[in-house]
Amino acid sequence: MDTESTYSGYSYYSGRSRGSHRHGERSREHRKSRSKDSRSEKSVTINTPPAEPLLGDSALRAEQLQDDNWGETTTAITGTSEHSLSQEDIVRITKDLEDSVGLDCRRYFTLTLAVILGLLVFLTPLAFLVLPHLLWPEKLQSCGMACEGLFISVAFKLLILLLAVWALFFRPTRASLPRVLIFRALLAVLVLLFVGSYWLFYGVRILDTQDENYQGIVQYAVSLVDALLFIHYLAVILLELRQLQPGFSVCVTRSTDGETRHYNLGQLSIQRAALAILEHYYCDFPVHNPALLSASKSRAAKHLAGLKVYNVDGELPTAPAEGPGNNAAAGMAHSQSRAMIAAAARRRDSSHNELYYEEAEHERRVRKRRARLVVAVEEAFTHIKRMQEEEQKKTPGDVMDPREAAQAIFPSMARALQKYLRTTKQQHCHSMESIQQHLAFCITNNMTPKAFLESYLKPGPTLQYSRNHWLSRQWTLISEASVTSGLKDATVFLLKCVDFNLVVTAKKIPYIQMSEEYIDPKSHKFVLRLQSETSV
Repeated sequence: MDTESTYSGYSYYSGRSRGSHRHGERSREHRKSRSKDSRSEKSVTINTPPAEPLLGDSALRAEQLQDDNWGETTTAITGTSEHSLSQEDIVRITKDLEDSVGLDCRRYFTLTLAVILGLLVFLTPLAFLVLPHLLWPEKLQSCGMACEGLFISVAFKLLILLLAVWALFFRPTRASLPRVLIFRALLAVLVLLFVGSYWLFYGVRILDTQDENYQGIVQYAVSLVDALLFIHYLAVILLELRQLQPGFSVCVTRSTDGETRHYNLGQLSIQRAALAILEHYYCDFPVHNPALLSASKSRAAKHLAGLKVYNVDGELPTAPAEGPGNNAAAGMAHSQSRAMIAAAARRRDSSHNELYYEEAEHERRVRKRRARLVVAVEEAFTHIKRMQEEEQKKTPGDVMDPREAAQAIFPSMARALQKYLRTTKQQHCHSMESIQQHLAFCITNNMTPKAFLESYLKPGPTLQYSRNHWLSRQWTLISEASVTSGLKDATVFLLKCVDFNLVVTAKKIPYIQMSEEYIDPKSHKFVLRLQSETSV
């Protein structure tokens, strides 16, 4: 069946090959121009950590095929259909698999290097203490209580270092950045050079000469552990404390609806600043709703459809050069075209009135739908209270759980809720299953109707909705400067995803100069002189 459908589609399009030849040439020229434009800007990719969806693939398809009229039917209609994969789909899936495999290999490779470096750091002091007992035990001098005290010091310092390294470095990764973090790489190189120099000194001065002073060897290992603790202190300063002091104020603007937020950031690189902005975005920005943008586009298209453009100064087609009748026809066409342009100008001037009344009508409808929704929800929650009072008299085995109670009262509010969501263009953000889950959650925690409605009356942050609204695994960072360079004044970069862009502009916080002005306390004193004739 799939092969036949593919062949029929091919034969249909082959018949239109002549008409589509010019379109193919234009598309190739367009792709060439886009490739030339893309070479002029630098773009890198930020991959957020992959997360498994709450439901399986079949459940996600069923939710996508859900009937939009759940307010009237209060039932979810799902179906299955056969789909044939095209060559473009196969290429896209293969590319996604390659990207995911590359991302996983990169993560595991980084983790493997970190584990190897950590084992080298922690095993080196122990090797310094054990090797003399294994190679020349008969020549070592006993040091007694002094060595035992140093052993305890090394043990506790290594334990503290282990906990500190685990708390600072071995944390769950929040994202995969396009470039290596400079300070982490410098710290890793510093640790390698430091441990290598200690091993070099140990091999030349202790292993070759078979030093008999075991107390000196133990103190040498203690000095290594102390130095490692100081390196960890340097890592805390560079990776954590350096960025705490605000140095830049960044303005983040969403390209589609102009939603804007401002944040204060410290001394960060561009890619670290982009990561911090994305973390704030999912919690601070309201969910992106493309349906609200389509209304303004349809209004503009409707306005442009009523405009007619005429060529006033052009020549009339197939008009003779001379003749009184032809001159009269030309003058009439000229006057008609000018009249149409004047009417279009008047229509443009009156468009703001249409917009005003359209927005006023929309606000009236929203208030009306909202009032009906609030009344329906309050009646449903009142019914829940009556049901709870009745269930307290029943046996424990007959008590209804919150999920069943939510399914019982949901039809009474479903129609009002669906009409309100359609009026406010939020019907694609809330499914019937998610609303029932939220209703069961409110019933379980004994929440009020106002608390239940808060999620629908106001657009919330992106993380409040289901995962298909925010599970975007890939962001593209576009910047003229290198992403490893630090933020500077007037730095501009873009965070691009499938539906919109985040335009980020950084401004340096100005230097604040404060001065003190001393005011003599005696200057505030005054004397009130009263006369006997006054009423005071």
